[in-house]
Amino acid sequence: MNYLVAVLPDRIQAEAAYTALEKEGLPTNQIDILGKGYKSADEFGLINPEQQAKKGFKRLSLWLIPFGYVAGYAFNVLTGIEILPIGHLGNHIFGGVLGALSGALGAYFVGGGVGLTVGSGDALPYRNRLDAGKYLVIVRGTQELINTATRTLRSFEPENLQGYAEA
Repeated sequence: MNYLVAVLPDRIQAEAAYTALEKEGLPTNQIDILGKGYKSADEFGLINPEQQAKKGFKRLSLWLIPFGYVAGYAFNVLTGIEILPIGHLGNHIFGGVLGALSGALGAYFVGGGVGLTVGSGDALPYRNRLDAGKYLVIVRGTQELINTATRTLRSFEPENLQGYAEA
């Protein structure tokens, strides 16, 4: 399935583009308008970068926190550093807890940060444009249908016109 996304500045142009696509013979069930008064990004299925960040954090924390605990515990055993006056075993456990906290911090920044900036692909810029009051006209279909839609939408001088091929 191929996608074509056009960013238009206002509702009037988005509706005019939709009407022009209809006149070209494109099936209306393959054309969507996103924006105020139409579908939202969540209803259409644009990836939410915050959800991607949470998934990345959870995925990394499953192994980084236990690994951090073991590494912190082992480091304290090997070095014999007395962090608190609670005995050798207490210090080893406390070293493990500090290591687990370090693992959680790494999962938060790497898993969450990367998910927030990279995991969403182009969805974040499109969400930002919707938040700014712009409208998206999205066409799904075969390459021939996308080519027809591209020619039609170019006449509306969209801010951005981008095609995608679903893998």
